[in-house]
Amino acid sequence: MNGLWYKLLVRTAGLCGSWIFIIVSRIIATGYFLFSRRVTESSRFYAALYPERGKLYHLWCTFNQYQNFTTIHFDRFLAGQSKSTTFTSQGWEELEAVIGCQGGILLMSHLGNWEMAATLLNQQRDDLKLLLYMGVKEKEGVERMQKDNLRRSGVTIITTDQDDNSPFSALEGIRFLQSGGLVSMAGDIVWRSNQRKVRVTFLGHDAYLPEAPFIFALLSGAPLFVFFAFRIGKNRYHFTLSNPIPIQPESRQDRSKSISQAAQQYADLLEKSLRKHPFEWYHFDRFIY
Repeated sequence: MNGLWYKLLVRTAGLCGSWIFIIVSRIIATGYFLFSRRVTESSRFYAALYPERGKLYHLWCTFNQYQNFTTIHFDRFLAGQSKSTTFTSQGWEELEAVIGCQGGILLMSHLGNWEMAATLLNQQRDDLKLLLYMGVKEKEGVERMQKDNLRRSGVTIITTDQDDNSPFSALEGIRFLQSGGLVSMAGDIVWRSNQRKVRVTFLGHDAYLPEAPFIFALLSGAPLFVFFAFRIGKNRYHFTLSNPIPIQPESRQDRSKSISQAAQQYADLLEKSLRKHPFEWYHFDRFIY
């Protein structure tokens, strides 16, 4: 959605009530479902998730995916109206033990609400330092507003475009870890064609994950956690943190094998969570091959 139209919708809903936001956003989502070329890819994805079901069911899943995506924007709207977000957590103790010490790397995904995940993490502790690596799209509307909102909440954001190969952004992340902060990276999207990737098995297909988070964990020695935030009600969330994924090669020659094993472990956790929350998959580009 264009940023200008989004702001207009927010102002109108603020005056008339949240029902306006819900209706308009769902109409827009229906329009995308009817006319977007990405619907084919989502339907193909749900065919891999539910191979025993027919094409109409896969389209129904895609429709639910598009409609459910509106809840991300709706909850952001509620937060902007000073409606507090409530949440429960699982696994926070493991992460808290490394904050301020060795730091930690968070693998976030396009399963669940990554924006709310970052916001809720930032609310857990006043002294928490959080850095997000985020890709930049060619035309950003609402995405730019997401980044601005997170910056205002105290989150450090490093953006990279498709042509960015600068080593300095990586160095900043390493320094952030060394200071005891948390570094968040997307584990399920490859931003550049020349980006280093690792192949995993997902839903019985090949998928390619960025190698960078696993390299970060290997070089820094910081533990690697998988982090999800799922919606359990209106402006209510439950976030989970996995046990640290080990990346401990016995020798330099075993590094690739160790990284592949860690990547597959993440892919297995992602698939397990996907089966519990199939309509919170907000990865609309090709993921499986």
